[in-house]
Amino acid sequence: MKRKAQGHKIAGVAPGSIGEELELEPGDRVLSINGNEIEDVFDYEYYVDSPSLLMVVQKADGEEWELDIENEYEDLGITFENSLMSEYKSCCNRCIFCFIDQMPPGMRETLYFKDDDSRLSFLQGNYITLTNMKEKDVDRIIKFHLSPINISVHTTNPELRCKMLNNRFAGKALGMMDRLFAAGTPMNGQIVLCKGINDGEELERTIGDLVNYIPVMESVSVVPVGLTQYREGLYPLEPFAKEDAEQAIDFIERWQKKIVKKHGIHFIHASDEFYLLAGRDLPEAERYDGFLQLENGVGMLRLLMDEAAEALEGQTDDGKKETLSLATGLLAADHIRQCLQQITRRFPGREVYLYPVVNTFFGEKITVTGLLTGQDLAAQLQGKPLGSRLLLSSAVFRSGEEVFLDDWTKADLERALQVPIHIVKSSGQDLVDAVLGRPARKESMPFSGYEPRTAP
Repeated sequence: MKRKAQGHKIAGVAPGSIGEELELEPGDRVLSINGNEIEDVFDYEYYVDSPSLLMVVQKADGEEWELDIENEYEDLGITFENSLMSEYKSCCNRCIFCFIDQMPPGMRETLYFKDDDSRLSFLQGNYITLTNMKEKDVDRIIKFHLSPINISVHTTNPELRCKMLNNRFAGKALGMMDRLFAAGTPMNGQIVLCKGINDGEELERTIGDLVNYIPVMESVSVVPVGLTQYREGLYPLEPFAKEDAEQAIDFIERWQKKIVKKHGIHFIHASDEFYLLAGRDLPEAERYDGFLQLENGVGMLRLLMDEAAEALEGQTDDGKKETLSLATGLLAADHIRQCLQQITRRFPGREVYLYPVVNTFFGEKITVTGLLTGQDLAAQLQGKPLGSRLLLSSAVFRSGEEVFLDDWTKADLERALQVPIHIVKSSGQDLVDAVLGRPARKESMPFSGYEPRTAP
């Protein structure tokens, strides 16, 4: 059996950095810092955050160096092969609502990987079930002051949680929230609502329990389960109808009124999807408590519309003329249309064709922009007037790449439609910039492309 290499392999050393001064090179391995072995990036960042370090490094030829470093809290300028400096932890649950279990066959392997890694909660904002964590993991979170931790709660009924997650330890894992609360570790919660399972009285119990974690737990989202057409052999779940969405909103808003009166925050939030399904107006911005749950589709459309309106304030027509197009999922189409109307009223030379696209790949019940595929876009936009360019949210592409979920590329779609595609990387401000042909801003969020949080 091949012995696992010790330490963490350096992939790069920044020019002019402390690492370069120490003659560190790609291929060297960091073995320990101040006598502590390094498990992952959190250990590294914690132990390197010191005015003086004793770092043990193994050179490529096997020689070990002991380096005394005075870094004055500067970055050492070294990067590693794996940004996490460790393997990802795969999910040990078999949730009845898992979206990955509803994926069609034949897609790229990475799309079938289920992660439930607490470290990604801090690095990427992922929601985790706590079932992969041990007490030592909680100890480290508290010791390193990591926050916030985003928790997929779903229910506070231990027996029901075991059933929903198909994990006999899922109920016991909830106890970790008590330790995090006692340590003052900021938390956010998530409830994937399944009709007839964790709604009604069970939702009443869950919200009532989670309120006790205020103010350490800052927000909780309630999102409807996402159901694709690939559910053969899976737990029978029903989609939410308009009446169900209305009841869920009424229930949550009653709780909001009680909570805001006592704690000054609304705390529990229904996702945009519930409001759109119910045909109701979105809440005003003030009711989102600073938009803490955007990644769960809570307040994203309200923020989009408000930011677009703000971006247009004081703008005057530039006299330019252009015809272009924008494709989106069905869920957000009406609100995107309202934003486009605001823009074209202020800039009448722009004409924008809006195309809501039906998701035939995953099934018509999936209506979010972020799950659209290249082949659906190609099939439904073929032959339609697209103007000089087509706008697409960055949410439809793999992070950092120009590849759709079905492995079509941006270039494939451009060839199929014979039109340049411009990627919109942000919310309201950058939607306005994209329509007007202005350069995209560097730091922004995808607009209206959220996915239903179903796994874990």
